[in-house]
Amino acid sequence: MKSALVFGLLFLGATHCAQFRVKNVMGGDIWIGILTSNNLPSLEGGGFVLGPQQERAINAPDDWEGRFWARTWCNSGSQHCETGDCGNKVQCNGAGGVPPASLAEFNLKAWNDGKDYYDISLVDGYNVGVKIEPLGGSGDCNVLHCSNNLNDNCPNELRKYGSGGTIACESSCNKFDKDEYCCRNEFNDPKICNPNTWAVNSAKYFKDNCPDAYSYAYDDHSSLKTCMAGTYRITFG
Repeated sequence: MKSALVFGLLFLGATHCAQFRVKNVMGGDIWIGILTSNNLPSLEGGGFVLGPQQERAINAPDDWEGRFWARTWCNSGSQHCETGDCGNKVQCNGAGGVPPASLAEFNLKAWNDGKDYYDISLVDGYNVGVKIEPLGGSGDCNVLHCSNNLNDNCPNELRKYGSGGTIACESSCNKFDKDEYCCRNEFNDPKICNPNTWAVNSAKYFKDNCPDAYSYAYDDHSSLKTCMAGTYRITFG
């Protein structure tokens, strides 16, 4: 009887989880990167290869916190990716992606209200389009998307070049590493860190083309969403 009870408790624990469905709508392979940020085990070892039009379901603890991103222009021999690389390996296993990379970020059951918080972030720059879609759930549960190709019209000063021409669009912070662009030190204040004063303005470019996404560090009011869902589809491309 004791073993049956233990098995039942384990089964209940195993089913009490969230799920992410990661989809690739690009014309070629992308390498998914996953970074867990609250001392929980890495999901899928931190990354995997996803072919065109493929979708993969990933189970996660219901209090998971972290980010997903797509790595592009990856070489299966050297395992190096020209955008979003995490150290020349398929499974990032605790390593983050090298900017610029578009991010899908989640903080599940973040507060006592039980809500999931999620956003698309271009604070580290842009490499591919992203869409976050809650499947079911309750609350606001807005679909977030950045479907425009921001590489094509990226300001010249922010272009990252590679095997495919312009393969990403840098953020002003990562490109120039200035306090005023990165909202740090004396500029670490939403009243002072103002993209309208920037000489090279990635935030305006990103926000004009992807209004759902974070464009710089203090871009909270229109970018952070909440839901009680349990299942989210993340589409790259």
